[in-house]
Amino acid sequence: MSNVERTFSIIKPDAVVAGQAGAILSIIEKAGFRIVALRMTRLTKQQAEGFYDVHRARPFFAGLVQFMTEGPIIVMALEREDAVRRLREVMGATNPANAAEGTVRKIFASSIERNCIHGSDAPETADVELRYFFSTLDLQQ
Repeated sequence: MSNVERTFSIIKPDAVVAGQAGAILSIIEKAGFRIVALRMTRLTKQQAEGFYDVHRARPFFAGLVQFMTEGPIIVMALEREDAVRRLREVMGATNPANAAEGTVRKIFASSIERNCIHGSDAPETADVELRYFFSTLDLQQ
C-alpha cells in the first residue's frame, strides 16, 4: 500500500540569486517528486517572522529572517510516497559539510546558515507550512 503524502519546500534566496533553482528542481523531480504547486515570491519581514515563529527565541532568529527577506524564494508543494522523509534525504544535512554526496546541500549550499533549501520536518509541519503559503485552491489536483 502506498503512503503518498505532501511536503513543503523553499528554495532559499541564496540559491535563487545564484541561478541554482532549475538544477535543484531537477534533482527534486528526478527523486520522484511531483510538483503540486510552485510560486516565486519575496517575503516581507513580517511574513518571514511568522513562518519562522517557532524559532523566535533562538539566537539565529534575526539573522534567519534577514536572510530569508534578502531576495526571492521559490515555495513548493511536493508529493510522493513518504515525501517528508524522502525530501529530507534529497536535501542532505543542514550543515553542508555533513551532507551526503549528491544531496542538494552538498552540491549547492555554502554554509549552515545559507543552506539553499528548506523542507518540512514532519507531516504535521508540512500541513502547517503548506497552508502558510498556498490556498486550498492552489493545492487541489
